[in-house]
Amino acid sequence: MRRKLLKVFGGLLLFLAVLLVGGWLAFVPWSKEPPYAFVMAWGEKGDGPGQFNDPTGIAIAGSGAGAEVFVADARNGRIQVFDLDGNFRRQFGGLGRPMNLSVAKGELYVADYWNDRIHVFGLDGALLRTVGGAGTGAGEFKAPGGAAVAANGDLYVADFYNQRVQHLRPDGTFVRQWGTTEKVGIGAGAFNYPTDVALGPDGTLYVADGYNDRIQAFGADGRFLVKWGGPLAINFWGPFRGWFATVTGLAVDRAGNVFAADFYNHRVQKFSPDGTFLTAFGDKGEGPGRLTYAMGVAVAADGSVFVTDFGNNRVTKWRPKGGD
Repeated sequence: MRRKLLKVFGGLLLFLAVLLVGGWLAFVPWSKEPPYAFVMAWGEKGDGPGQFNDPTGIAIAGSGAGAEVFVADARNGRIQVFDLDGNFRRQFGGLGRPMNLSVAKGELYVADYWNDRIHVFGLDGALLRTVGGAGTGAGEFKAPGGAAVAANGDLYVADFYNQRVQHLRPDGTFVRQWGTTEKVGIGAGAFNYPTDVALGPDGTLYVADGYNDRIQAFGADGRFLVKWGGPLAINFWGPFRGWFATVTGLAVDRAGNVFAADFYNHRVQKFSPDGTFLTAFGDKGEGPGRLTYAMGVAVAADGSVFVTDFGNNRVTKWRPKGGD
């Protein structure tokens, strides 16, 4: 009898081991590229030039020697501007709590979380116009987290507390939305506090579905395409490759690859346009090449990646291994 019980128990352990290995292979992908190499970091806590108090969003304008890095310095209520080597150039403020940033056609789009609107600035810091206002109606926001701009000037906004993404004309006229206003959901096209949006070269809309710990993608015609992050992308969080622990920022490079700031996992993950995991970089800590709460991410024309290191009050720069 004892031998029979041991045999049954051994069989059960073998079954569980096979199940565990199978689940790992099915839901934890292999890296297809090497991680990025750390280049440099700049910043520390404070309110002076080049200092930060909770840096959040980040965006790149231009290319080559004239390129500039725009950083949302959230609790200081300002935007700071640097060259690609971290040298301070200028700043402008008067913002509530700026979150994710985007640049399009020589203009900077700032999601002003506390003021429930999108501010559009010239790259020199001059305020050009404002879109939206507080509310739950069409074209209104409750703490926008990020905005993306299409080639025709249309605006896509992650409307955080309204649990939706809105598509607006350049003047703020409402076109459509994804998600049900003020209703959390885990199904395709539903959101759990969306934090950021980004557009691919083909017009694909990527949404950082923050507290669902996933990314969702929609076609240029608005139809749902794919979602990824954990098993079945239905709000499973974790530290494994391809999983998330709150996605807070997105960026898309020229090839359409998607970079995601994985906040509580203290890293950035890179995916192909269809959501295939490619690589990840960053790890928790204060030293070089480490992140404490990766908040925002931006990709320069030369392929360098810039990350707002929220917990360390600094910006870090990375490049593909083997790059110059």
